[in-house]
Amino acid sequence: MKNWDEVRTAFQVAQQGTVSGAAEVLGVHHATVIRHIDALEAQLGVKLFQRHARGYTATEAGEDLMRVAQTTDDQFGQLEGRIKGRGADVSGELVVTALGGFAPLVAPILADFQAAHPDLMVRFLTGDRVFRLEYGEAHVAIRAGDGEVQPDNVVQKLAHLPAAMYGADKYIAKYGAPKDEADLVNHRFVGHDNPDSRAPFYRWLKTQVPRENVVFRSSSDRATAAGIRQGAGLGFLPVWDVDPNEPLTQVLAPRDEWAINVRLITHVDLHRTIKVQTFLTFLKERAQDWTSSR
Repeated sequence: MKNWDEVRTAFQVAQQGTVSGAAEVLGVHHATVIRHIDALEAQLGVKLFQRHARGYTATEAGEDLMRVAQTTDDQFGQLEGRIKGRGADVSGELVVTALGGFAPLVAPILADFQAAHPDLMVRFLTGDRVFRLEYGEAHVAIRAGDGEVQPDNVVQKLAHLPAAMYGADKYIAKYGAPKDEADLVNHRFVGHDNPDSRAPFYRWLKTQVPRENVVFRSSSDRATAAGIRQGAGLGFLPVWDVDPNEPLTQVLAPRDEWAINVRLITHVDLHRTIKVQTFLTFLKERAQDWTSSR
């Protein structure tokens, strides 16, 4: 059977008993109903209906087909109910995407959320690629900065994370700490491999020191953080990610212009589902601790 539309049309003709009745239920022209019936009978090589003045009556072959169509229609109805039902509770799959650098903040929240909703399966996708919410690649995106978004996306502020410039104690022991901003040109730095990175502190650094001073470069936030901690150069770290007891020195205090704006982005079609709203509420509450964790 190649065309469910024709079977569905035949099913409605059998149910309603007339072409006009089936056409009204299906929302099509009566000529479409007749064309579907003729095509289906030609495909099967049998008459499915006896035509008479009062309408259409199913033949034996037609009744057999209608029993199968009834079962299929019922199954589609059950499937529709299950799919709609998934939007009424916190179950199924929840896909969240964020930069890899946010993993230490987001992963514990996702784990706790999943524990509170054991019927839920969580997928946490990290990386620099921007996942397309309009294509259903994720339910929730956690993004940094103020980049453009699609018109059908819902954008909400999540957090304003301070950042500061740090140097490993081993770096400072070897090269010393900068005396002031003017002295930065005499130091080595860890930074992003992309000289046009949109991170606010990298934009600022680009105006302060020559590019060749950035001697350790990576496209990974975790790699740059490791480079700073290993003494490859001075660099920027989120304040929440620095333990006061580790061998790091804050050489320049946080500035508002370096802070990381974190946004929540959802697609309008999924934004108001129970699953997404429940997670957003949970995430926002937990994210209040991000700036006070250190």
